[in-house]
Amino acid sequence: MDQLRAMQVLAKVADEGSFAAAARALDMAPAVVTRVIAELEEHLGARLMNRTTRRMNFTEVGDEYLQRVRQILADVDDAAVRVGNATVEPRGHLRVLLPPALAVHQVVKHLGAFRRLYPQVTVELHSPGPVEAMDEAYDLTILSTRQPLAGDFIARRLARTEVVLCAAPDYLDTRGRPSHPQELAHHDTLLPPISEVQRGITFLSGGEGPDDAPGESVTLIPHRPVLSSSHIDTNYAGALHGLGITALPSFVLEDALLENALERVLPDWRLFSITIWAAMPSRKHLPARTRVFLDFLINLFGGEDKDPWLMAAACATPLRAPTPPAAPMPQAAPAPQFGAQPQPERPPERAPDAPSAQ
Repeated sequence: MDQLRAMQVLAKVADEGSFAAAARALDMAPAVVTRVIAELEEHLGARLMNRTTRRMNFTEVGDEYLQRVRQILADVDDAAVRVGNATVEPRGHLRVLLPPALAVHQVVKHLGAFRRLYPQVTVELHSPGPVEAMDEAYDLTILSTRQPLAGDFIARRLARTEVVLCAAPDYLDTRGRPSHPQELAHHDTLLPPISEVQRGITFLSGGEGPDDAPGESVTLIPHRPVLSSSHIDTNYAGALHGLGITALPSFVLEDALLENALERVLPDWRLFSITIWAAMPSRKHLPARTRVFLDFLINLFGGEDKDPWLMAAACATPLRAPTPPAAPMPQAAPAPQFGAQPQPERPPERAPDAPSAQ
């Protein structure tokens, strides 16, 4: 027996005053209404109403039960309305999983604008570390990856970020500005302690279009860096304070490049790019708060296979950086090393004026 449906029939019988009138209102046969009420009484083990050919009266137990039924049906209707409003009107609590650096350097600084547009939406950001897969525990997962997406979920592209070299202007004024990757051997570097980097870093130059001449490819094996950290903002802070040259995603560097706190190094050479996606389990029954936040991010970052942060800093590369090969490129001779090599005597460095990362 569908108990909720039986409650709805009982309430309609009470409202209409007879089985026949209730049957017309519900577009049901009178015999069906009679059977539903009989099954409900049998299920409850109590007579809910006394009925004759002329009149119908609720018993004392039936009248008490009817009052409870009306409250239950009102709560069910209210729940349905609330769910409907949640898919139409942006409101409620939004849980987002995303990488820490993207939260700190991009998303948080734009939440004020989102809040002004949708004041009834609150946002909870979770940034435990790198995010490379969609998590169903969150309304939205912002992930970054160099590999094609795979999995049973929906994803929208937000942007592409280039990983570029940078350093503080004061450091470059003192140590010089390299014009070729091999000149990095004479510079201090800040690199993450990961095996992919230790195997070698490939720099690419030249165009990628069908009419472009092949570019040059240089693979360098890094020596011991002056700072080794897997934490993006630690390397960012080290670069700001003049420790040396590091490689960071453009979304981290946007403000520092605009403010001349950091300067791009080797702008004619490319490393690799990372695609940033917003992922969710399904498009079905998408709450309005999730939909408007997703639209906000797409509008903010462009939603295209382009780097909006380098474009904003007026130092965008005109062409897309290719995905580097999975295995190290074969070398005719051992690849040169760079970073933290013995240096000739030089004047002491002046402390940089750049602000530190928060």
